[in-house]
Amino acid sequence: MRWSRRHCGAGVARAGVGASRAPRSGKVIVSAGILVVLSALVLAGAAPEKHLSVYSVAANYSLPLVQRDGHDYVGLLEVLEPLGKVSAKSDGQRWRIRYNNVEAEFNIGKTRARVQGHDIDLSARFLMENRRGLVPVPSLSSMLPRILGGPVTLHEESGRLFIGSVATHFTASLAGDNASRLIFNFSSPVNPSVSTEPGTLRMTFSREPVVAPASPTLTFGSKTIPSATYSESNGTAVISVKSTIPVMASFGNNGRTVTISAMPTVAQSAPPTTAPNTVPAPAQAPSTPGGGGSNTARRYFAVVDASHGGDDHGETLSSTLLEKDVTVALARSLKQQLESRGISTLVLRDSDANLTLDQRATFANTNHAAIYIALHADSSGHGVRLYTALLPSGGDDRGPFRSWGTSQQSSLPLSQSAAAEVASELQKRQIPVRTLSAPLRPLNNVTAAALAVEIAPQGTDPAQLTAPDYQELITGAVATAVASARDKLGAAP
Repeated sequence: MRWSRRHCGAGVARAGVGASRAPRSGKVIVSAGILVVLSALVLAGAAPEKHLSVYSVAANYSLPLVQRDGHDYVGLLEVLEPLGKVSAKSDGQRWRIRYNNVEAEFNIGKTRARVQGHDIDLSARFLMENRRGLVPVPSLSSMLPRILGGPVTLHEESGRLFIGSVATHFTASLAGDNASRLIFNFSSPVNPSVSTEPGTLRMTFSREPVVAPASPTLTFGSKTIPSATYSESNGTAVISVKSTIPVMASFGNNGRTVTISAMPTVAQSAPPTTAPNTVPAPAQAPSTPGGGGSNTARRYFAVVDASHGGDDHGETLSSTLLEKDVTVALARSLKQQLESRGISTLVLRDSDANLTLDQRATFANTNHAAIYIALHADSSGHGVRLYTALLPSGGDDRGPFRSWGTSQQSSLPLSQSAAAEVASELQKRQIPVRTLSAPLRPLNNVTAAALAVEIAPQGTDPAQLTAPDYQELITGAVATAVASARDKLGAAP
């Protein structure tokens, strides 16, 4: 069954008992009849049919699994048909398929196959049923890369298959000082079904390739929303949010943001606003350079800035990959890595927003952060390049007033020390790194320790920049270095 992606717009989905697909706006409506049918199935002991969910650039779809001789099997033609041109023919005990220009040969009852002249271990016997060639699910991880010519990742236990770099990643954090408002940011639009039970709101992703964060359990230090957990099973991913109050889910940013917040009381006539689409959390930073912020705004130790955005695409890393999109994913990863080490972090650009260089510096300075980290991506070179400011000589500071172009002057030694810490941590992880100075804005305008981290692939494929393990390797190193230099950089948040 092929799926069509549905993008949810701004709207509010109130989750009731049971589960239903969240509409673009309005309330989640739960059918009592569906619940009765489901309850009857449970009481009758009916086991749910097992599925394999396949995620690719071409299509996302779900296929039924069958169990034979204690093994899970799937029809190979059904896996390949949505992805390209495929044909098959049977010759006695031999079954052959052709996908584009790749040929594969299987023999009924045998545990090995040949793909383009290479032997493949199937882990169980190849079967033919009603002219369908059935292969054991575990064999897909070794067979499909040779047939498709690209990376394939199989989550065997949960029945999820990822073809290419299609995974949707997410971060979760409280909205500033509002401990009863949790914001999920996803790298691609999502439209989960939402259900609740006492103490838990559950988002189930059947059509989206949502994958696990660095830790499957996220804690937020909130009495009302203390934690969230990620799990996978039977072709779906589930995020379960624990709460001590009734909560609801609302959608924004064209389906890339899901906000979990307190259920409004009867006296409230309007739903809560959805997550902001530009600079995160309105009370955290002024909306324009020099604008006034809240006197009770949260203090942040680190400010992470995803470079470019909006009309500024940055570098075109490949025909399908822009720098502005990679830096947002890196910023979310770095925020999660820093906050898991107890370092409060503000991400300046968490959507496709236009921010000027002056705005970026002003946001960092007005939040009095101990360190500002700008993130860039590059398709050339290898590993990481770290930049600190290169200031013009002969600044014109007068008394308490500081020149905008040389604001970094007093913090430059701290910036260079932080860059050295980051370089050392990257080297420990065998990541090539160079430390440079350059007259970069907004580094020159930031009054705290400031550095730019430019990330290139380790090899020649720019797609590696979107690989979660590579991103986490680098952002984990940066976060570890910042945590170790915390005392040098300034007071605790």
